[in-house]
Amino acid sequence: MIKTIITSLALCATTAVFAQASSKGTVDAWAAKPAHTWSAPTHMMLLDATRAGKRIVAVGEHGIVLLSDDDGKTYRQANTVPVSATLSAVTFTDDRRGWAVGQWGVILSTSDGGETWQKQRTDITVDQPLFSVLFTNDHDGIAVGLWSLMLQTHDGGKTWTRTTLPKPPGGGKADRNLYHVFADGKGALYISAEQGTVLKSIDGGANWDYLATGGKGTLWSGVVMPDGRIVVGGLLGSLFQSSDGGATWQPLKTETKSSITNLVANGKGLMAVGLDGLVMQQREEGAPFHIAQRPDRAALTAAVIDAGGKPILFSNDGVLDAR
Repeated sequence: MIKTIITSLALCATTAVFAQASSKGTVDAWAAKPAHTWSAPTHMMLLDATRAGKRIVAVGEHGIVLLSDDDGKTYRQANTVPVSATLSAVTFTDDRRGWAVGQWGVILSTSDGGETWQKQRTDITVDQPLFSVLFTNDHDGIAVGLWSLMLQTHDGGKTWTRTTLPKPPGGGKADRNLYHVFADGKGALYISAEQGTVLKSIDGGANWDYLATGGKGTLWSGVVMPDGRIVVGGLLGSLFQSSDGGATWQPLKTETKSSITNLVANGKGLMAVGLDGLVMQQREEGAPFHIAQRPDRAALTAAVIDAGGKPILFSNDGVLDAR
């Protein structure tokens, strides 16, 4: 299943680039290279996508950043990306201010809607990528990744401080992979993680609790629905929801064994994409899931809803036709 699950994609890219760096010179020299301009950028591996106002911004391998100003009909590469690191996640607070994270713990920022990017952080001394980033406003941000790596900022990313997590229940080191950070709009932060675990903070990320969903598999993604429900999903189609801020969880029947890589709220409904070309939609709470499997069985990594309410899909193979 290598190069199919979103985090495996990032980790494989890390290994490949380090190997390439070793054959061509130092890792430092490779890390200093800006992103290449590709002849067919929409066919590059893409790991995440979001909106910056009306613009769509997608990120992926070798520092690629794609921009679309016509609701996904056409794309172009960003003008300036200072690294060739694989980028695994992107977030924006408005149509101008955004951040992207990825390989080598790199953190990039933009103040012009993704046209140009500046490096805020990188650490080539350790193979420890970041998998997700979230800013709740222009100042307060959090980035999470491999082996409980958590970085926080309160000055828009000028400085990033590492947060040491408490030991998980049952003891042992806090070394769980942290895959997706999201917020509920009421001041609480959540992180989907390994072993059916969700982390929660109610004080802006200063302190964290481990929440057990009842599952045992990895949770790749999470989302807060408009009605306040929290939904997390991941390995082998597992899906859990909570209506009380994570205090209790209920499994949702999905009728699929394809792993879920991204969850998106679509109006009152829920949409999930994943491995094996999985596209799953629920029109409203309690309704059955409609499951479709793309004939190409593409490894889907992200989805953005267009102006007509239809999904724009991103994958290991780039931007895909949702039809």
